[in-house]
Amino acid sequence: MSTEKKKLDSAPTPAPPSLPAPLTDLKIKYTKIFINNEWHDSVSGKKFPVFNPATGEKICEVEEGDKEDVDKAVKAARKAFELGSPWRTMDASERGRLLNKLADLIERDRLLLATMESIDGGKLFANSYIMDLGGCLNSLRYCAGWADKIQGRTIPMDGNYFTFTRREPIGVCGQIIPWNFPLVMFIWKIAPALSCGNTVVIKPAEQTPLTALHMGSLIKEAGFPPGVVNIVPGYGPTAGAAIANHMDIDKVAFTGSTEVGKKIKEAAGKSNLKRVTLELGGKSPNIIFADADLDSAVEFAHIGLFYHQGQCCVAGSRIFVEEPIYEEFVRRSVARAKKNILGNPLTPGVQQGPQIDKEQYDRILSLIESGKKEGAKLECGGGPWGDKGFYIQPTVFSDVSDDMRIAKEEIFGPVQQIMKFKSIDEVIKRANNTQYGLAAAVFTKDLDKALTFAAALQAGMVWVNCYSAMSAQCPFGGFKMSGNGRELGEHGVHEYTEVKTVTIKIPQKNS
Repeated sequence: MSTEKKKLDSAPTPAPPSLPAPLTDLKIKYTKIFINNEWHDSVSGKKFPVFNPATGEKICEVEEGDKEDVDKAVKAARKAFELGSPWRTMDASERGRLLNKLADLIERDRLLLATMESIDGGKLFANSYIMDLGGCLNSLRYCAGWADKIQGRTIPMDGNYFTFTRREPIGVCGQIIPWNFPLVMFIWKIAPALSCGNTVVIKPAEQTPLTALHMGSLIKEAGFPPGVVNIVPGYGPTAGAAIANHMDIDKVAFTGSTEVGKKIKEAAGKSNLKRVTLELGGKSPNIIFADADLDSAVEFAHIGLFYHQGQCCVAGSRIFVEEPIYEEFVRRSVARAKKNILGNPLTPGVQQGPQIDKEQYDRILSLIESGKKEGAKLECGGGPWGDKGFYIQPTVFSDVSDDMRIAKEEIFGPVQQIMKFKSIDEVIKRANNTQYGLAAAVFTKDLDKALTFAAALQAGMVWVNCYSAMSAQCPFGGFKMSGNGRELGEHGVHEYTEVKTVTIKIPQKNS
C-alpha cells in the first residue's frame, strides 16, 4: 500500500461542531413580509400568532400574507427575472458566490438560528444545531458549486445543422414548505432554484415562520438583488392557494401532506399548467431479517421512527420483523423507547420534545386509540406526557396487522408499529401494499437479499443496514402518492431548469 493510501485510510473523520448552549435571550427581530429586499406589513393589516409547542405560550405575532401580498411578491420576482436585469445578466459563478456568502452568514448566525428553530418548532437543540444547520450549509454549498456547471449539449442532428441545448431557468418559482424542518426545507427549495437563475416566492408554514424570515435579512446582507427571493408568511388555504393558482408563477414546489399535494397539482392544472414538484407523505417499510445485526437494527429502527418526535416524512413507521426474532426485537424496541427522556428541547440530555401543535397532538392520540380498539398490543406509552405543551409518550405497538389504521395512515408522531413476517415474497408484497412510496429499508447480512429488496421495493430511497442516511449529493423524493420529482443532487438542480433546443442552418456539416 502506498504512503498516500495509508494517509487517506488513517485520516480522521471531521468532528461534528461542538455544541454550545442555546441562547437564553433570543429576540425575534423579523416578523414582517419580505418583498424586494424590504420589510412590509400585510395588505390586509392582519397578523397571526406563533407559539412555542413546548409550553403552548405565544412567541410573537407575524404579518399574515394573503393573495394581495403574494401578487406583490410575484411582481417583484417577475421584475427581477426580466431580461437585462441584474440577476439575469449576472455571471453564473457570481450566483454561486452569493450562495456561498449566504452559507457564511448562516454559519455566523448558527447559534441564533438553531435556538429559534428549537423554540419555534419544538426541535431538540442538538439536532437543530448539528443536523439541521449542518444540512443547510451542505446543501447551500453543494448548489453553489452547481451554479456554473449547468450545461447543455451539442447534438449530431441529421442534415446540415448545428444543434445544441441550453438549460435555462424556469422563471418565477412558488415554494411552499412544511413545519417539521423549516430551515432545512427553506434551503432545499431556494438553493437549487437560485443556482439555476430563477427567482422565488416562498411561503413558510404558519406554525414555524421565524427562521425563514430571519433568512430574508441574510439574503439581503449577502447581496442578492431585490426581488430574487421574496418570503410571504401566511396560511395554506390563503397564501399557499394563491401561489398554487397564480397565473404568473412558472413552477410550484411543495413539501407536505399528500392531501394538500393533490390540491396543488389540481390548482396548477386549472391555472397555467405550471411545473410541479411534490414531496409528500410516507408510510415507509423497514424490514428486519433474522440474520440482521439485531442491536444495530433496533437502534436504527428506533431513530428512524422517533427522530423529531416521529414528525418525519421518511419515518420507518411500518416495521416488518422476521418471525424467529420477532419477540426479541419487540422486547428490545420497547426497552429502547422507555429510555427516551422527554422535556424542554433546549435542555441538555432531553431526547424527545413536543409535537408541533394541538391539532397534530390530538390526531396522534386519536390514532393511538384506534390502534388499541382495533386489537394491536400496546407495549408502552399510549398517552399524553407532562402538564404543559404538546408531549406524547413514546409509544410502541406489537401484533399490528396491515388493515389497521396505524398500519396504513401516516401518524407523524412517536408511535412505532411492529409487524411479523415469514417469507421474502410475503414481505415484499406487504411492504409495497401502500399508496405511499417515499423510503424503505432492509436489514440483513445477505447481499442477495439486500439487492433483491433494493430492486423490488417501490420507494424513492432504499437503505440497507441503515436508516435516514441522506446527503446533499443524493436525490430525494418518492414513488406513487409520495410525490413527483426530486430534491437534492443533480436531479434536484435540474428540476429548476427548462431544456431548450437551438438548431442553426449551416452550409455544410463536417463530422
